[in-house]
Amino acid sequence: MATTPDTTLFREAFRNHPAGLAVITAAGPSGPVGLTASSVSSVSADPPALMFSLSGTSTAPVLATAETVLVHLMNSEQIEMVRAFATPGTTRFTEEEDWEFLASGEPLLRAAPWALRCVVTDRVAVGASQVLIATVLDVRSHAGAGDPLVYHHRTFHRLGRHSRIP
Repeated sequence: MATTPDTTLFREAFRNHPAGLAVITAAGPSGPVGLTASSVSSVSADPPALMFSLSGTSTAPVLATAETVLVHLMNSEQIEMVRAFATPGTTRFTEEEDWEFLASGEPLLRAAPWALRCVVTDRVAVGASQVLIATVLDVRSHAGAGDPLVYHHRTFHRLGRHSRIP
């Protein structure tokens, strides 16, 4: 008989596993929507595809049904934007976030070092979450990649030369 692992230990394990941060945006019926995600992962290089999970926010249902999304891979220079999109109830898509709608309708955060325009191809329900798999249609890069931004043990961290292990 299979046993269920202790969810407290499961959460603790992933708190200690660093993850890169992205802001995922889409056009919603009432305007642009977006949230911060630490679950973005490359799935395939040929064809280019990625995946991410959604759960529990008011924005998640809109993103979960979007046909296309923009996945913005963020760096440490965008920490305030990442925080804004991670905090429930925060006003998003403000002038400070320097954004625009693409001709295809998705909201683009201009300061993001990388923006991947994707079409969602699969949705898989997993517990209270939904995993979305998307094929990348377009990759946009902004000058200068900057230092990576990661989330580890409920805190944001900057990676750089100082954190390199030779």
